[in-house]
Amino acid sequence: MFITTANQLEPIPAPLRDRMEVIELPGYTDEQKLQIARRHLIPKQLAENGITAEQVTFTDEGLLFLIHNYTREAGLRNLEREIGSICRKVARALTEGRNEVVVATLETVRSLLGPERYFSEVAERTDEPGVAVGLAWTPMGGEIMFIEATKMSGKKGVMVTGNLGDVMKESAQAALSHIRSRAARLGVAADFFDSMDIHIHVPAGAVPKDGPSAGVTIATALTSLLTGRPVRHDVAMTGEITLRGKVLPVGGIKDKVLGAKRAGINTVILPRRNEKDLEDVPEVIRQSMQFVFVDSVDQVIGHALVPTNAAETQPPLRAAQS
Repeated sequence: MFITTANQLEPIPAPLRDRMEVIELPGYTDEQKLQIARRHLIPKQLAENGITAEQVTFTDEGLLFLIHNYTREAGLRNLEREIGSICRKVARALTEGRNEVVVATLETVRSLLGPERYFSEVAERTDEPGVAVGLAWTPMGGEIMFIEATKMSGKKGVMVTGNLGDVMKESAQAALSHIRSRAARLGVAADFFDSMDIHIHVPAGAVPKDGPSAGVTIATALTSLLTGRPVRHDVAMTGEITLRGKVLPVGGIKDKVLGAKRAGINTVILPRRNEKDLEDVPEVIRQSMQFVFVDSVDQVIGHALVPTNAAETQPPLRAAQS
């Protein structure tokens, strides 16, 4: 019996992959990371750095702050490195004659490791119309992905940038065509595109991106841009769209949901046919988030965009049953 590991299945030759039993391991939740750190990572780093639990202790608050603000990963490698860095600094202080007990609280972690490396950009980057938050699967776990759209004077030009693959570029074209076909229903002039250029961009341009699951996010960003309605701050989405506006299921739901949770997202919009995939999501995550299941782009837009005015009621969110 041979046991092998890999971050990606695609490079493995198909005949060999067909003879394997593949077991996929998703990313850890915050609670799982916390327990693994307490039971394994901290004792290991204390021993390797020659200090004891009486000389440095980690509070739950400090560990969660470390997880959220200094590491952003599905696994635990960087978390162990940061815990080791704290232990080494404590060991150095001891050799310099400073014998006070270190309690790794939020403030202590910040003073030992410096400014936070990660922070939530969701609220800041969805304040203006034309920005929507999607969910992406990567070999290192799920991640949020911002999609931006802007318009300028021109003549039916479309630019799609961000180091995108052919499938994702086609999704952008399909999203634009669908929005143009629904211009009247959206309150947009039917000939709006005649005197306009549209630029769609996915930041982190050095990172290659591809796949059809950003279709609903691109459609939402375009609708937000053309109607002037911002996207809700705490909403992320995933799903493929068709020219008729249907939302098709996509893969990697568990990892994407965990990535959304790590990024501070409260509500996730999913294709209705992916509802069954939530069974793989830990119950603690399902209970702490809301999931909206949709069949069409119109439903996505109704849930994702901020109402036009205060008198307009927001559509009710359908929470998943755990």
